[in-house]
Amino acid sequence: MTSAESICYTLIYSPSVTDSEPSNEMQIKKDIEHGDIRTKTEALKRVILMTLNGEKLQGLLMTIIKYLLPSADHTVKKLLLIFWEIWPKTDAQGKLRPEMILVCDAYRKDLQHPNEFIRGSTLRFLCKLRQPELIEPLMPAIRSCLDHRHSYVRRNAVLAIYTIYKKFDQLIPDAPELIHEFLEGEKDASCKRNAFMMLIHADQERALDYLSTCIDQVNSFNDILQLVIVELVYKVCHTNPGERARFIRCIYNLLQSSSQAVRYEAAGTLVTLSNAPTAIRAAAQCYIDLIVKEADNNVKLIVLDRLIGLKEHPQHEKVLQELVMDILRALASPDLEVRRKTLDLALDLVTSRNVEDLVKFLEKEVVKSSNVQGHDITDKYRQMLVQTMHSCAVKFPDTAASIIPVLMEFLGDSEELAAEDVLVFVREAVHRYQNHKPLILEKLLEVFPSIRTIKIMRGVLWILGEYCEDTSLILRFVTEIRKSVGELPMVENELKIAAGEAEEAKDEEGKGDKPSARRVTEMGTYVTQSAFSVASKSTKDKSGKTIKRPPLRQFFMDGKFSLACSLSTALTKQALRFLDSCRDTRKQNSFIAQCMLILSSVLHLGRSGLPEKPISDDQIDRVGSCLMVLSERHTVMGDIFTSKCRSALAFLLETRAAEESVQRKAAEKNRSALNAIQPDDPINFVQLLAKAEAGSLEDQFELSLSAAVGTLDQKKEARDPAASKLNKVTQLTGFSDPVYAEAYVHINQYDIVLDVLVVNQTSDTLQNCTLELATLGDLKLVEKPSPLTLGPHDFANIKASVKVASTENGLIFGNIVYDIAGAASDRNCVVLNDIHIDIMDYIQAANCSDAEFRKMWAEFEWENKVAVNTNICSLIEYLQHILNCTNMKCLTPEKALGGDSGFLAANLFAKSIFGESALANLSVEKPAGKGPDDPVSGHIRIRAKSQGMALSLGDKITQTQKKSKK
Repeated sequence: MTSAESICYTLIYSPSVTDSEPSNEMQIKKDIEHGDIRTKTEALKRVILMTLNGEKLQGLLMTIIKYLLPSADHTVKKLLLIFWEIWPKTDAQGKLRPEMILVCDAYRKDLQHPNEFIRGSTLRFLCKLRQPELIEPLMPAIRSCLDHRHSYVRRNAVLAIYTIYKKFDQLIPDAPELIHEFLEGEKDASCKRNAFMMLIHADQERALDYLSTCIDQVNSFNDILQLVIVELVYKVCHTNPGERARFIRCIYNLLQSSSQAVRYEAAGTLVTLSNAPTAIRAAAQCYIDLIVKEADNNVKLIVLDRLIGLKEHPQHEKVLQELVMDILRALASPDLEVRRKTLDLALDLVTSRNVEDLVKFLEKEVVKSSNVQGHDITDKYRQMLVQTMHSCAVKFPDTAASIIPVLMEFLGDSEELAAEDVLVFVREAVHRYQNHKPLILEKLLEVFPSIRTIKIMRGVLWILGEYCEDTSLILRFVTEIRKSVGELPMVENELKIAAGEAEEAKDEEGKGDKPSARRVTEMGTYVTQSAFSVASKSTKDKSGKTIKRPPLRQFFMDGKFSLACSLSTALTKQALRFLDSCRDTRKQNSFIAQCMLILSSVLHLGRSGLPEKPISDDQIDRVGSCLMVLSERHTVMGDIFTSKCRSALAFLLETRAAEESVQRKAAEKNRSALNAIQPDDPINFVQLLAKAEAGSLEDQFELSLSAAVGTLDQKKEARDPAASKLNKVTQLTGFSDPVYAEAYVHINQYDIVLDVLVVNQTSDTLQNCTLELATLGDLKLVEKPSPLTLGPHDFANIKASVKVASTENGLIFGNIVYDIAGAASDRNCVVLNDIHIDIMDYIQAANCSDAEFRKMWAEFEWENKVAVNTNICSLIEYLQHILNCTNMKCLTPEKALGGDSGFLAANLFAKSIFGESALANLSVEKPAGKGPDDPVSGHIRIRAKSQGMALSLGDKITQTQKKSKK
């Protein structure tokens, strides 16, 4: 057996910086024989470290037994326990060394030592022995420790008896009976827990007998004992369902435990044992209380995941729907992820019966959040509230009337996050809900003067220009525009203001009527607020006097003439609709002239040089074309402005609604397929079930253990027994090299485990055979593999761990060095092939909204442009090939990708396990002059927050795009 295969329970950190002089056996022996306690302790530590590193120090065994074993120093005794644990106790033939009899006698005395620490430590050491010959003489002393006065000794005595009974039951055949008697008379909670745990695994019937005698007192037990009781009840009820009625009440009682851990485990056990609505309600209520009362955000997220898992079951979902308002109590947490999950869960559970209560609660939260300004978390929380209310209005149109007035107030918010989502909602609502259109337009006109951001102003102008169709609304809209642009013509007015001639007129104007907007107070009531005091920005002229301008005028003076395009389009639409609604020629001409005056004044202001930035040529062309349409009043142009824009919006909304409907139907189909049981369904054998198919038949405790060690969410090839590991094996050396090596690369989220097989292909003994590794990229070698000694044609497995810190392609390289026994030459070296770590192991498809995509596209600074060079001839096939190669998701709707166009543009999105976002824009074409067999051409632009992400993803696309789809 090689040193890599030998059993070792203890790992001890040894610093890389050692003494200047290496330790040798003679010096250590001298220190042990003649040194003081401190010197002996240091010598014993060196012996332990050298033994762990594979050194053979057989000559020191009797010295340690003679000089250290009789020592009464507690530090020496503790180190000796570690030493005897790792020291080989058998010879080459597998027989027990005769010296161990002396060791056994010493530990028999330690088991009778008056100090409880020495007794307890010795009992813990005996749990790790694998030689029954050493344990057998100690059994009377171990039994006697059950009656010791100190709980530390009794607790470890139970543990020792359990491990001995599990390994060598012939040494103590009456262990269950002995522990049962001990349990009935024991008072200490930790001792009772260990004893009860042993009975669960050794003799379940005795454990049940004891539980039956004290089932009414479980609430008074310590939490560690209650956890063990929960495990016992779960296993018994799953093994023998007839016992559920006997112990289900016990689980109900444990839901009221003072320990949060016990309540969590009891709720999970209750859900797996019973599908009764009462049980599900009790478990869900317990989960909700844990979320509200527990301070740790990680615990909140874990429990929320349990509630989300309950929702997936149709019967459980009906129970949770009645607890929606209780679930919303979790919004009191300041953590954004907790709030997001809570809102998503509440939105999935909302029904027509409780949607009104949900909307009222969200309105209060909106008001509460609007009073806290300047915090990024609050702004994002407000955005999530808006999105949730938007979804409620889409699912339940009857609630739109109560939601719209509250959300409209966000349009005047200085932060764009929530205001943009409100704008998307308003655009959809004004198109879909014809009965609510007057209310929406009324509110838009009301808040129009208080809008402070250019994006929101541009969107509101489009909505009002598109949907104000009545003559009264058209006139009111243009009036609001006149107030917002100020006195016309703007250039002359600005020159007067600059010269100080307009101060008196402006003061008189300020005394007149000012447009006002209503705001919501903390009490939920409305107050009137002056639009000029809210929305107008103040600037100073050259003399230092403060100049107040209306909103649109201020935007134009700041050089933001992108608003001029929206304003010109909106006024043109309104003018053309006014021509249809009003037959008076004089009024028509007057209205058209007023709109043209506004637009020409904006155009003149942009060219005057007064604003901070001049108007661009594209914006001049846009305003000029609108002026031409108003002057010519052509029928074709009128149809384009008044009907085609709305048709495009209707098509967009229908496409999104169809996609959401398809996703909803697919989710419902999957859910019904999982829960529907047909008479001809095959029988599932538990041993043959894959993880995803096991469902409630799985042992939840084993499932939790798998999640803890990181094997629960592994890929299909890792959890499928039929899948071969050969596709993960990388050959590191050649078959003719003196040392052959190959590595199995196992990637598990944040770390990479290399299992390297090393084979000595020579007839020589290789000493100090060491695997030396190095990394390139954001990888870090955790520990250096220990050196080995390989016999002729021997082999061994070496494990190495590499930590991953970010998403980028990594490289692991290195060599194997070794010495040949008896040779005087230098160390031999075999260079290893490189191991390439693929970025695709860390990237997963994800989803985001169009607004989030555009925002990230503007923020991310690293861009990588990849030219398309492929032999794929179809645009759709190439897109699908890129999606398969990069694990990205296409955000562009499927309907938008259809048709016979020779051009295709699509947005792609993915996230890494580290939370990094990757964006891509695919633009490919197939010109009309090319034949059907000619490949597509174009480019792919990749954007990411980090340079490594953008470059690695671009390299992956470059490597794989030439492979045609199979």
